[in-house]
Amino acid sequence: MLMSGTALASEVERVAHGVIVTPDQGAAKRVRVLAYGDASFRVTAVPASDLDLPKSLMVTADAAGDPAITEAAGLVTLKLPRATAEIRLSDGRVQFRDAAGKLVLAEEARRRFTATSPDGKPFLATEQQFNRGTDEGFYGLGQHQNRQMNYNGEDVELAQHNMDIAIPFVVSTRNYGLLWDNASITRFGNPVPYAHVGQGLKVTSGGKPGWKADYFLGEKRAVTRQEAFIDYQFIRDQKNWPVAARAQTVASPESGQNTAGVVVGKQNVVWTGSVTPDKTGTHKFRLYSSSYVKVFADGKEVLSRWRQNWNPWFHNFELPMAAGKAIELRVEWEPNAGYLALFHSDPLAKPDRHSLWLSSDVAKSIDYYYVGGRSMDEVIAGYRGLTGKAEMLPAWAYGFWQSRQRYDTQEQLLSVLREYRKRQIPIDNIVLDWRYWVDDQWGSHDFDASRFPDPKAMVDEAHALNAQVMISVWAKFYPHTENGKALDAKGFLYRRPLDAGQKDWVGPGYANTFYDPYAPGASDLYFKQIADKLVSKGFDGWWLDSNEPDWHSNLSIEERAYQMGPTAMGPGAAVFNSYPLVHVEGVADNLRRAQPERRPFILSRSGFGGIQRASAALWSGDVTARWDDLRDQISAGVNLSMSGVPNWTHDIGGFALEDRYTNQDPAHVAEWRELNLRWFQFGAFSPLFRSHGETPKREIFEIAAGDPAMYDAMVAYDKLRYRLMPYIYTIAADTWHKDGTMMRGLVMDFPRDRKTWNVDDAYLFGPAFLVAPVTEFGARARDIYLPEGAGWYDFATGILYKGGQTIKAAAPRERMPLFVRAGSIVPTGAALQHVGEQPDGPIVLHVFTGADGSFSLYEDDGTSPAYKQGKFARVPVRWDEGRATLTIGAREGGFDGMAKKRAVSVRFYNPGRAVVPDFAESPQSFVYDGTAITVRRP
Repeated sequence: MLMSGTALASEVERVAHGVIVTPDQGAAKRVRVLAYGDASFRVTAVPASDLDLPKSLMVTADAAGDPAITEAAGLVTLKLPRATAEIRLSDGRVQFRDAAGKLVLAEEARRRFTATSPDGKPFLATEQQFNRGTDEGFYGLGQHQNRQMNYNGEDVELAQHNMDIAIPFVVSTRNYGLLWDNASITRFGNPVPYAHVGQGLKVTSGGKPGWKADYFLGEKRAVTRQEAFIDYQFIRDQKNWPVAARAQTVASPESGQNTAGVVVGKQNVVWTGSVTPDKTGTHKFRLYSSSYVKVFADGKEVLSRWRQNWNPWFHNFELPMAAGKAIELRVEWEPNAGYLALFHSDPLAKPDRHSLWLSSDVAKSIDYYYVGGRSMDEVIAGYRGLTGKAEMLPAWAYGFWQSRQRYDTQEQLLSVLREYRKRQIPIDNIVLDWRYWVDDQWGSHDFDASRFPDPKAMVDEAHALNAQVMISVWAKFYPHTENGKALDAKGFLYRRPLDAGQKDWVGPGYANTFYDPYAPGASDLYFKQIADKLVSKGFDGWWLDSNEPDWHSNLSIEERAYQMGPTAMGPGAAVFNSYPLVHVEGVADNLRRAQPERRPFILSRSGFGGIQRASAALWSGDVTARWDDLRDQISAGVNLSMSGVPNWTHDIGGFALEDRYTNQDPAHVAEWRELNLRWFQFGAFSPLFRSHGETPKREIFEIAAGDPAMYDAMVAYDKLRYRLMPYIYTIAADTWHKDGTMMRGLVMDFPRDRKTWNVDDAYLFGPAFLVAPVTEFGARARDIYLPEGAGWYDFATGILYKGGQTIKAAAPRERMPLFVRAGSIVPTGAALQHVGEQPDGPIVLHVFTGADGSFSLYEDDGTSPAYKQGKFARVPVRWDEGRATLTIGAREGGFDGMAKKRAVSVRFYNPGRAVVPDFAESPQSFVYDGTAITVRRP
């Protein structure tokens, strides 16, 4: 046996849990490979000799395991029970094999490291390509709302933003994962950033270089000029606006745009140009925009979007183009003091386009983790083994939440909650959004006494109504507040935003900044201020908003990174994507110490690798109330879930609205209501069920007023959610106990069915339900692909369909298509008004026959962390198709306050006999006392 520190050869050194190789040649002078358990490895490559790297922010596990190490044929091999790593002595390239010895991941030739110096500090820009020319499917990477499901062939920039969540973890259909341990801006796909159309891609108009830009004020053309690029992306770019085309507009005061001038009608800009590539292939475009914009290619509309002006973001489109052949592009924009820029990327060679390729702007080394498994679920479990288990949320978090931007007074919030209880509409959580303070006191955590005279009494009444109250708390401070002064006195406030003289959008605008959670002691002081002012009043949940951090929605990325530093861990650019993790984890840890008897619950707008360990759910940010945005939520939520974050939600109905909805234009009310109803149906089958947005009011009884069918449908979906709570809480608990995933891409359960790989408009909700949201106005049916290898019951009718086919499912306005996999056992409970109402209520087991099946019904006290000490109960349930018997096994475990006996009944659903699901107790009923019982299908 080789001893630690003993050289295998002149280029190899044995170290604890692995080896360090000094290759004969190549960009990396040293390559270290360490074991992390039975199926994971860490790979670190550096251009010099120093392997002393900063501690990972994402990974909490330590190197572990003693791989069998051998050297032969120019390879050093490290073999673990379920994975193998091989390092080439010639150039240090690493490749990985699964438990069966199959090669699944291999580095391509390592590129040169590039020196870079943010804040004048020495760093490296890094990249590594793997599996060039692969046909595997790639998933994860966080949350990106561009309708990208399978990332093979796609480009994704990982940079925290209001609606974009950066998690540098990829999971493959080859059953491995790759965690790229870097907190700076990172790219998946093409490592070269997109350039303005006009940089590299030739643009001419009227025989002249550049775009022809026509600026209109009302119907009058005010300015015509040639422009090299379409570029009004950030505040700093607005100085380029032609003076003669400025107009008084109705922009958000946050935008900082050109609002000086005369009052006119609509302001429009039209860019036209002949765009000529020098490469043949699929050209990728990214339009950064707000307000109304359309793009036409050779007269055909390829993009039509709207976004609120204070929150512009990217939309992707692709065009097949031939070298030397021009395409006529036309961009039409109603700026309304908004933002716009058009970017492009040339085609890559096909093997490069179809590869796993990661690159980062700021690094000390190439540093990544290979995670092996036998399924995608095992890979995600391995990722959590590295970065932390997904903490269980309190049971009430899985009920219905009502929120609004915003409840202006204490009485307003309570009156909404009282109305829900009066109407017997189930609800568990009501949310107090921002600006409950006096306007010039952001960060004080004090309430405006004229509007919230007794916050503790408000919370107490909500509790008396069997509901929880979540409160919004930002990491943002006005420096003149007492809290801001206390943080600043210890050097815990970022100074650069203040030095820049920026003001926010509240009232006249106030100087503001964020605290630095990387500084030792900063998180503890930040939490103490919250504890003194808010925890003491009994609030139940913590909404940590805008924690990218959002200095200002329209600053450039470079300005945001600069203003985020310096930190105790180095330049802001080096830790850019990690702020939400460090901030949220600091709050979670402090909550656990302050309230050890309670599970913390945090809602965070952003996340990073490991955020699941911080008792946090994420949501998709300030999305717009449009059908396209509803559609984009599906792939965004599924890929975030496949990034190891099980608890996710979205603003039902969309946060920001066009004027046609805000003003309740009679011509558009029907569409507004249908959009909200369809989004609500989707929300009922999302991990967390939360209604939120700007005016008009989003409460069920407000938004559906005058539309009885809509009202009844929304209430019915709310009640269905509560009926399904035994099922939902079990799959939620399984995220901790079994490292499970609630919102599942179809590829997770049906990887051998290639048709599932790219499905981006449907998903599995736990093991049983296939959910197919309707995302088109006026649609009353939709196509759904039912995966091969299973039968599928239509939940509305009980009809069984064979898998491996696309069907057209009925989708009346009041109903979303929903299917149940044959072999599923779905437990449902009593009709509830809140999740804790009937802890001993009856259970109905719905058995969808046609295949063997099982379910492990889970229960605990719903609020405490005692589940970590084994205080929970399981009831194993198994359906045997051949014997036509259902076995409810002996109860396993227990917890304080557990109901010893439960009324249980069974309903069977069978092929060839369509039966609509019924939640009432069935004639096949009995009292379950914890001992096993067998029920035969009649």
